[in-house]
Amino acid sequence: MEKKTKAQKTGDFGEEVAASLMRKKGFSIVERNYRSRYGEIDIIASDEQYIIFVEVKTRSTGAFGTPSLWVDKSKQKKITKTAFIYLESNQSDLQPRFDVVEVICDNITGAVVHTEHIENAFDVSAD
Repeated sequence: MEKKTKAQKTGDFGEEVAASLMRKKGFSIVERNYRSRYGEIDIIASDEQYIIFVEVKTRSTGAFGTPSLWVDKSKQKKITKTAFIYLESNQSDLQPRFDVVEVICDNITGAVVHTEHIENAFDVSAD
């Protein structure tokens, strides 16, 4: 079993926090860490209307900028391609949506100091 880096452990922690937040908001977690040749989707969730592809960004209080700034056009393209592959294999009548969950932890203690769920954070672009 390979050891995880600090960044991987931080990312895993942030995904746990985000999944818990999504459940508290009434969403069902359909799948976690779905991978395709294009990339990975951290969380796939759903409610009665949407199938939600969630990118989780976890940063410490000392990090530059808000975590969602790191979900640039290139990352969005990888997420949407991966979502389309998921939907090809898992038919759904639900409307797809792309969300971002930011998790900010204290630089020293590691405690969560802020979470934000950004619904419909980006759209599928024709680029």
